[in-house]
Amino acid sequence: MIRRKVKAEHKCGLDAALEVVGGRWKVLILWHLTADPKRFGELKRLLPDISEKMLIQQLRALEADEVVRRTAYPEIPPRVEYALTKFGVSLKEALSPLCQWGSKHMERIEKRRAAEEAEGSSERSRGRK
Repeated sequence: MIRRKVKAEHKCGLDAALEVVGGRWKVLILWHLTADPKRFGELKRLLPDISEKMLIQQLRALEADEVVRRTAYPEIPPRVEYALTKFGVSLKEALSPLCQWGSKHMERIEKRRAAEEAEGSSERSRGRK
């Protein structure tokens, strides 16, 4: 069972939503589960930068929040699939506009990040002289 700090009261709906999907990985995991259930290995391949430990933690948290359903099949070798619950599907529907916004502005965001990185690199090189 996952132990989490229990929040006494949410200040607004966004606060409640971010408690469920907050962090770097949960939204990406949910997005990959939108089309169909996935096995752990499939999710790991779709998210190559996440560690196994972190993926396990995030899946357990999403399961605890009843966003994701874990189904273990009694087979050899064992097979486990993760899928969105009805509650998770409703969350996916809420995330779709955010995805569209990101797609629309991706180039602008990437250019700004690259410019920031270049400025930081330039400042670091000047500081070494």
